Amino acid sequence: MLEQITATRYVTPLKEGGSLPGIIEADDLGTYVLKFRGAGQGLKVLVAEVLVGELARALGLAVPRLTVVDLQAPIAKYEADEEVQDLLTASLGLNLGIDFLPGSFGYDGSRPPSPEVAAQVLWLDALTANVDRTWSNPNLLVWHREPWLIDHGAALYFHHGWPSRGANPERFAAQPFDASTHVLRDVAADPAGAHERLAPLLTPELLDSVTALVPDEWLEPAPGLDSPDALRAAYREHFQARVANPSAWLPGGAS
Repeated sequence: MLEQITATRYVTPLKEGGSLPGIIEADDLGTYVLKFRGAGQGLKVLVAEVLVGELARALGLAVPRLTVVDLQAPIAKYEADEEVQDLLTASLGLNLGIDFLPGSFGYDGSRPPSPEVAAQVLWLDALTANVDRTWSNPNLLVWHREPWLIDHGAALYFHHGWPSRGANPERFAAQPFDASTHVLRDVAADPAGAHERLAPLLTPELLDSVTALVPDEWLEPAPGLDSPDALRAAYREHFQARVANPSAWLPGGAS
């Protein structure tokens, strides 16, 4: 599992986030953006954040450090804002912490990544069906002149269909990806080349190590997927089916 720390102080909400993430301090003396288990679409968003973020890291892309943050009742008790207090109370237990990057700023195109890095980001988003890296919501930070990837909760849409649609790797593998609004579409050099470089890295061993980082209690059981191990296997099978079928989703087509 990811490193676990304990929140010691709730600092301030980030009002621009749809799920009202907040800044917290923790017992390791670090400062984090906290993604709450009680907000938005719940635990599956946190699972997507970990799976996509840690895949990105394994592929050499820059992602802030992720941690599991234990949020305890006294922090919620002394929060004055009722909306925030309700969210804190609904999120007691294990939440997701994302290392706060002081001095970073939102990507505006003025410092674009290299064409190769842009192609890797576009490839990752297409692989994971991440629809939320557009000019209206770039989900990129610039820190020390380098692009850092954040906010992957909108990826892996398929798990929101569990249990009603069941686990169907082939359906996910065949789902096209619309890159027309992607923030790096005009910078990315060669998505097909990125696929050739990156796809072989998604070994069963890597996928096992990434899925193992998700806390068991975030993996909500569904019919046919009634244990954390079964859910991890389902995620692995969806990734493997997708990466094996690039002609369906790779922007520009497979080479």
